[in-house]
Amino acid sequence: MGYIPQQSLENLKKYSYKGVDKSIVSRYVLNPFWTWFVTLWPLSVAPNTITLTGLTIVFINFFTMLYYDPLYLTEKGGATGPPNWIYFTWALGLFAYQSLDAIDGKQARRTGMAGPLGEMFDHGCDAMNTTLEAILASHALNLGRSWWTVASQIATLANFYLTTWEEYHTGQLYLGICSGPVEGILMIIIIYIITGFFGPSFWDQKIFTVTRLEHIPFIQKLPNLPLNESFMVFGAFGLAFNIICSYANVRRAMKAAGKPHLRPLTLLFPFVIAASIQVAWLSQPEVNHSAIINSPNFVPFLCAWGLQFAHQVGRMILAHVTSTAFPVWDWVWIWSIIGAVDANLPHIIGRAPIIQSTMRNATIFIWLTLVISFVVYARFCVLVINDITNYLGIACFTVRKKDLDGVWRHKDFKA
Repeated sequence: MGYIPQQSLENLKKYSYKGVDKSIVSRYVLNPFWTWFVTLWPLSVAPNTITLTGLTIVFINFFTMLYYDPLYLTEKGGATGPPNWIYFTWALGLFAYQSLDAIDGKQARRTGMAGPLGEMFDHGCDAMNTTLEAILASHALNLGRSWWTVASQIATLANFYLTTWEEYHTGQLYLGICSGPVEGILMIIIIYIITGFFGPSFWDQKIFTVTRLEHIPFIQKLPNLPLNESFMVFGAFGLAFNIICSYANVRRAMKAAGKPHLRPLTLLFPFVIAASIQVAWLSQPEVNHSAIINSPNFVPFLCAWGLQFAHQVGRMILAHVTSTAFPVWDWVWIWSIIGAVDANLPHIIGRAPIIQSTMRNATIFIWLTLVISFVVYARFCVLVINDITNYLGIACFTVRKKDLDGVWRHKDFKA
C-alpha cells in the first residue's frame, strides 16, 4: 500500500509546472547569472541533489549559530552572539541557497527530469529554510527571545503558505515585482552584511535618529522605533500587500473558471488555526520558570513548529500536483493542542500544568515535540518520494540515461 491513492497517482502525469516571475531584479540581474551558473553543473548531477545541497548550506549556517550561542539570546539584546564575521558567512550561505534553489529547475529541464517530484522536493526544502532563516535573521537583528521573533516566524510562514495556497487555486507559481524568494532573500542577505560590519546592537538604534529625521515636525508625531522593530512593521505591511495581491490572482482565476471566489478564502484558516495553537502554547503563564519564550526551549519549539508547518504545506503541494482536495486538517496538531492546553491550565481551571509542571518536564515535552514533528515530516517525505519515483519510473537523486535521451531534452535548451 502506498501513501498516495492510485487515482491521485494517475494525475501526476497530467501535471506541468507553470510559473510567472515579474521581478525586475530576477529578470535583469540574477537570471543571467543563474543561466550561466547552471552550466557549471554536469548533466550527471540530479536537480534534487542541487536543491538538497542548498538546504545543507543553510543548516551549516544554523549550526554555527548554535555553536556560538547554544542557548540563543537570553532576551532581546541580551547576549553578544557569534563573532561578527560569522554573519558574512550567513550572507554567503543564503545567497548560495538562493542560487542553487533557482537553478534546480533549470537543471531539471537540462536533464529531462522536470516534473512533480522536483516541485515537491523544491518546496519541501523551501519550507524548512523558511523557519531556519526566520530564526537566523531574528538573531542578526538582535531580537532574541521575544515576541518580535515569534512575529517574524509567523510572517515568513504566512507568506509561504499564501504562495502555496495561491498556486493551488491558480495552477501557477506567481512571483510579483517584490517576492520573498528574490527580493526578500536579498533583503535578509543585506541584514547579515550590515550586522557583520556593525554588530547586532546596530539594529537597536532608533530609526529616525539614524536617518536624522527626528527633528522634522510631523515625524516627531510618529513612534521612533528601533531599526529592528521598524523592519518588522515593514514586514507586516508587506504581508498585507501580498495577501491582497494573492487573493486578486485567485479571484481572477476562480472567475475565469466559473467557480465561487470567496470559498478559497476559507482555506486560509488552517494556517490561522495552526499558528494560533502555537501562539497559545507560547502564551502560557510563568510557572516554575517554564515559559518557553524565556527559556532555552525557545529555538527547539520554533523548529518543531517549522517542521509541522512543512508537513502542512507539503500536503498542500501534494494536493496541487495530484489535483486532489485541499488538506484542511493535520493530525499532528493534536500533539500541539495537548501542549497548549496543558501549559495554559492555570488560565483555564486555575491549576498548574500536568505535563509541563516543571522546567525539566517542559524541556522533555518540547524536545519530544521536535522529535515527533521531525519523524512525521520525514515519514511524509520518504513515502511521497517513494510513491512518485515508483509510479513515474524516475530516480530522486540520480540522472538516468533515459532521462537525458527523453522527450523533455532539447538541443536548443534555454535555461
